Amino acid sequence: MNEREKYIDEAMKRVYADIVWIEENELRKSSFNDLSIKEIHAIIAITMYDHQTASEVARKLHLTPGTLTTTVDRLVRKGYVRRIRGEDDRRIIRLGLTPKGRLVYRAHDAFHRQMVRSFLKDLDPEEVKTIEKAIRNLEVFLEAHSD
Repeated sequence: MNEREKYIDEAMKRVYADIVWIEENELRKSSFNDLSIKEIHAIIAITMYDHQTASEVARKLHLTPGTLTTTVDRLVRKGYVRRIRGEDDRRIIRLGLTPKGRLVYRAHDAFHRQMVRSFLKDLDPEEVKTIEKAIRNLEVFLEAHSD
C-alpha cells in the first residue's frame, strides 16, 4: 500500500468507528435508549412502509432468520415493530413499524442526512461524482466478498 492508500484505509477505519460510536452515544442520550444499534439497524431494514417478510429483512442485514427472529421479538415487546399476517395467505408474516418505530426511523434517517450533507458540503459536482464512483467501487468490492 502506498502512503495515500494507507491514509485512506486509516481514515475509513476511523470514520466507521466514529459513526458507530456517535450513533451509540446519541442513542443513549435519546428517548430511544432502550434500543441497541443492532435493533436500530433492524428497524431501518424493515423500512417505513414496505412490509417485508422476515427472510427479506434477514438477507438485508446478513443475519440468519433465527437471529432476526430474536431481534424482532424484542422490538415487538418494546413496541417498535409489529407482525402483519398476509391477507391472502395467513402463513406469510410481514414486518411493519409501529408509530414509535417510525419515529426512530425518522430520527436515524435525519442523522444520516445531516452527515451526508456535511460530507458533501463545499464540493463541486465533479468532486461529488468522484465520491459516488469511489463508493460504487467499494460497494462492488463488498458485494463480491459477502457470502
